[in-house]
Amino acid sequence: MTNTTAKTAEELIADLEQFTGSEVVHRHWLGILRYTEGVKHLADSVQCYWLLDAIGSYQYQLQSNPRLREFQVWRLVVENESGILICEEDTDKEVLRQEIDYTNFPLPEISLYLAQKVLMLPSEY
Repeated sequence: MTNTTAKTAEELIADLEQFTGSEVVHRHWLGILRYTEGVKHLADSVQCYWLLDAIGSYQYQLQSNPRLREFQVWRLVVENESGILICEEDTDKEVLRQEIDYTNFPLPEISLYLAQKVLMLPSEY
């Protein structure tokens, strides 16, 4: 039996930096977005499919803003096992904020881009 341990934040960052594009996109179960291999690796590695669900759940609401139809910046900021999920129209122009009471997400912050309904790591953009 193999003993699997959780990746350190540094190991996870190093893993994610390897993704520079994606030939395969995965369909989110909500059907309104797809996501890249890098995002799938992130979700599998740290069990954060809830993050994809949260981003997907806002898409119908955000599509009424024409500036958000083609591109969105999503940031998760984590401190003391709680988080804030922020959607920005462009860097530093916040349009939505959700408080997350508890998360064990291992990084203090991560950004994801949603471009033409495909969720990706910044390195995959």
